[in-house]
Amino acid sequence: MTSAQLEVLLQTLIAGVLLGGLYALIGIGMTLIMGVMKIINLAHGELMMVAMYIAYLLFSLFHLDPYLSVFIAAPLLFLLGMAIQKFLINPVLKVESILPENQVILTVGLGMVLANLATIIFTSDYLSTPVDYATKAWYLSDFWRSSPIELSLSYPWSVSFLIAVVITLCLGFFLTKTDLGKSIRATAQDSEAALLMGVNVDRMRVITFGLGSGLVGAAGCLLIPIYYLYPDLGGQFTLIAFVITILGGLGSTVGAIIGGVVLGVFESLTATYIGMGWAPVGRFVIFVAALIFLPGGIASLLQRKRFGR
Repeated sequence: MTSAQLEVLLQTLIAGVLLGGLYALIGIGMTLIMGVMKIINLAHGELMMVAMYIAYLLFSLFHLDPYLSVFIAAPLLFLLGMAIQKFLINPVLKVESILPENQVILTVGLGMVLANLATIIFTSDYLSTPVDYATKAWYLSDFWRSSPIELSLSYPWSVSFLIAVVITLCLGFFLTKTDLGKSIRATAQDSEAALLMGVNVDRMRVITFGLGSGLVGAAGCLLIPIYYLYPDLGGQFTLIAFVITILGGLGSTVGAIIGGVVLGVFESLTATYIGMGWAPVGRFVIFVAALIFLPGGIASLLQRKRFGR
């Protein structure tokens, strides 16, 4: 392998890891909701789109940096998610129906409503936040002058990745070290046992849906300096979150993190060595391979390793 080929490979892997870090943050939100409520939120990407429009408005009206808008958009999405769970999903869950997946269909309709509202309010034009650092990059030669290869790190991608890592670490601390986080985990593992132990399961479900919405809202703020914004953007990210949930294992946050990075690297390699238009095909290949060869997701491999099987 020549130095030029090595440089392309390393640059592709770095781009894939940076992309995977953001994918993981998106996937964790859906995984949490799936783990606690046992449903797939098919409006997940549309909720991220709402957060991106909030970040866009804050940038356009108040010149607030998109990264700082995380502190506004994520709490707003948290409250929106709690309201959706309490006033829309909960009543549907309590209704007996011949179609047991009616709550999933509700999220599909919710996603359509959010996308159409965005089209009515903002039209279908492509929007962006033209920050001055959008095209800036860090180069390896700036830190290691005798480096035999030249690698670069996009400034917005790097900052978005680092913030995503910090948010993920904070989430891990919350779920493992706080009473509320432990109650959410208990509800995900066995809701009936958690109820017998005095956990308010309905309250945990409301908080979890809000938490998942807040996480994907934060991801939207991290993505808007990189992606163009339009009303139908959410659909592709709902699909990405769904693939990560299946790949990582239903309800596994660690699996979602690993699955997001794996998907990001695989898409990056596909785009570099086959073509940009083939990245969604690579995503589909990962999805089908996970269903066939790893039906329990990465979480099942982690459990086998843990118990020495």
